[in-house]
Amino acid sequence: MRDLPTGTVTFLFTDVEGSTRLLHELGDGYADALAEHRRALREAFRAHGGVEVDTQGDAFFYAFESAKGAVAAAQAGQEAIAAGAIRVRMGLHTGEPQLTEEGYVGIDVHKGARICAAGHGGQVLLSQATRDLNDVELKDLGPHRLKDLSAQERIYQLGRGDFPPLNTLYRTNLPVPATPFLGRERELAEVNRLLGTTRLLTLVGTGGVGKTRLALELVTRLKADQANSVAVVQLATLAEPGLVPHATATALGIPEQPRSSDHRGARQCARITRAAARA
Repeated sequence: MRDLPTGTVTFLFTDVEGSTRLLHELGDGYADALAEHRRALREAFRAHGGVEVDTQGDAFFYAFESAKGAVAAAQAGQEAIAAGAIRVRMGLHTGEPQLTEEGYVGIDVHKGARICAAGHGGQVLLSQATRDLNDVELKDLGPHRLKDLSAQERIYQLGRGDFPPLNTLYRTNLPVPATPFLGRERELAEVNRLLGTTRLLTLVGTGGVGKTRLALELVTRLKADQANSVAVVQLATLAEPGLVPHATATALGIPEQPRSSDHRGARQCARITRAAARA
C-alpha cells in the first residue's frame, strides 16, 4: 500500500473545465498543454506535502496531512497554470476517511469530488471542515445541496474572484431525501428517455410505490447544473382546483395579482402555466 496520509486528511480534487471544447480548439496542441498542466500541478501539490492518490484523464486526486498545506497547494497550482489555455476547477474537503488496500473510501471522498464538480475553471472551493482549519481570505458562498448527498454543505471560495453560480441544487425547493437513492436505474433511464420526447410526463402507480422519490431523483440528476429551473409544486393537500394557481405561483416565486373576476383568474393561471413551462 502506498504511503497515504491517515487520520484527519484533506482531499484536493481537480478537473479541467471544457476539456472537449479545448481538444477541438487546440487540436494536436492539446496533448502538450495537458502534459504541461499535469507537470505544473504535480510540482505545486508535492511542494506542499501532497500525495497523489489517483489520476483519471485530466483530473487529479491528492491527499494532504495538513489542511493549510492543501489550500496553499491549490492556490499555488492555480497560479502555476494561470497563463496557460487550460482552466481547472478545484475542490477541497477535510475528514477522517477509511483507508483500505484499494485506497480511501467513505463519504468524505464523495463530498470532496462533488465540491470540485460544483465549481468553474480557475475557482477553488472549500468545505466547512477545510475552512475551519484555515485562516486565508475566503468568500462565503452559502449552503448548497450536492448531488447524491442528502445534507447541505456550506461552501467557501478561495479569494474574492467573481464566477458564475455554482453547479449545485442551490435555489430550489426540492425536498432533501432522508436516505440515499439505491437501484432503480432502469426506471430512471426509461423516464429520462420519455422526457426527451414530451414536455409533460405523469408517473402512475399505487400509493407508496415510490413515484415521487423516482421523480425527485431524476430531476436532481438532470438539473444539478440548472437548479434554478426546478421547483416542486405540492398539490396533494389542495381542496379545490381553484387553489392550483396560487400553489404554483408560490412554488415558482411568481407574485400574484389580485383578481376581480374569474376571467382575470383564468388569465393569471395561464400566465403562471406559461411561466412554469419556460422555467
